[in-house]
Amino acid sequence: MLLGLIGASVSAETNLRTNEATKEEVLGELHLDLELIIDGERQLFPLLPGVKCPTGHNCRVRTDYGSVTPMLSSLKSNYKTSLQSKMDWAEINSNLNEVVNSDNYCTRRAAMARAAGLAAGISAATVSSPAYAAETKEVKMGSDSGLLVFVPAKTQICKGDSVKWINNKAGPHNVVFDEEAIPEGVSQEAISMDDQLGEEGDTFVMKFDTAGTYEYYCEPHRGAGMQGVLTVV
Repeated sequence: MLLGLIGASVSAETNLRTNEATKEEVLGELHLDLELIIDGERQLFPLLPGVKCPTGHNCRVRTDYGSVTPMLSSLKSNYKTSLQSKMDWAEINSNLNEVVNSDNYCTRRAAMARAAGLAAGISAATVSSPAYAAETKEVKMGSDSGLLVFVPAKTQICKGDSVKWINNKAGPHNVVFDEEAIPEGVSQEAISMDDQLGEEGDTFVMKFDTAGTYEYYCEPHRGAGMQGVLTVV
């Protein structure tokens, strides 16, 4: 639910119910609560500052506009007491503010994951681990039609993320990084495959902690142009 709320479309049309005609002019950036009917009961769920009311729904304007703190008050009112006692509301507020204010995608993604974890009752120590918000992206080795390509040919991940290469078609394949086209200080041997994947469905997974551009190729099919680019930000 939390991810859905903070990921709500900012391009949706605003549909407001308010008796104060001048409120929008005075406040500038609106802070809204979305009205939903759950199990026959009307409940309010907060939207992040600046997020407009989704088309076809009713929203109410909040009366406190200092930060995302009003969002936390609304969140608290919709959780049972036993769950509230496990939450670190200050940490949730800090992460939500980072989601709103950061201009870096990876920073926003990590903050969003931490906030969602805290809202689910996971401890602050667990969600603060660098590995908690990490993701794994998949790259096929050989297209579904049997072409000698990596799919996708270009992949972007955040530092700490991993890539899983999957032997798909027209194997055997491997992943060999070009030692002249990887970030300085990264060991080409450490991140490349020693063997080739012969069976469909076989995988190779590698975690990347250094930002930069990595160019790689399939050794058996390099002459056919089977190569890819990984960008770590």
